[in-house]
Amino acid sequence: MNPDVQRELIPRDDTLHLIAALDDIKAKLLAAAQQWQLLDGTGHVPAAPSYVELIQHAADAQALSRSVVQLTADFARTDHSTNRVGSTVLAHLATAATMSSLAAPHFAETAETALSLRRPSGPTDRQNQENRMVIDHATARAYLRRTSESLRDAAKELSNHLDIHRFFPTPAHRKSPAPPPPKPSTRHR
Repeated sequence: MNPDVQRELIPRDDTLHLIAALDDIKAKLLAAAQQWQLLDGTGHVPAAPSYVELIQHAADAQALSRSVVQLTADFARTDHSTNRVGSTVLAHLATAATMSSLAAPHFAETAETALSLRRPSGPTDRQNQENRMVIDHATARAYLRRTSESLRDAAKELSNHLDIHRFFPTPAHRKSPAPPPPKPSTRHR
């Protein structure tokens, strides 16, 4: 066993825990990107889009982003983030942190524009506002999807890393040393 390679290993339990955390956040991001819709069933902006619903998209996206950024910061503080695999994982997490941070402002812009639709305006102005809403909302959802892809890539890297563990016994699986033989009796008969 190469001790240099073994030093590069992220402990199995840490790896499994991180993969589970990544999968959990990834699933939440994908669900949000699919469920948070702006357009109605006909593919148009509703006549009166709900500001409350749209600003909730921004709030929820902010919470998801906070989870991604915190996970990234926590991993960056570990010694594992500096080895080869850890650096690759950290790069994926850094991309995810950036992408997730960009989603919430676009959702907030969508909500703000929805409020402006309530004021009387000409048909051209309304069409421009609706177009801007569609673009902002779609962009925000795309950032959520891109975040989930980066988390998926980080988890995939960690899963591949787990394969290396099978070549190195973990301390829990190492055989205990054989007990020492009994000492000869020093008593004379």
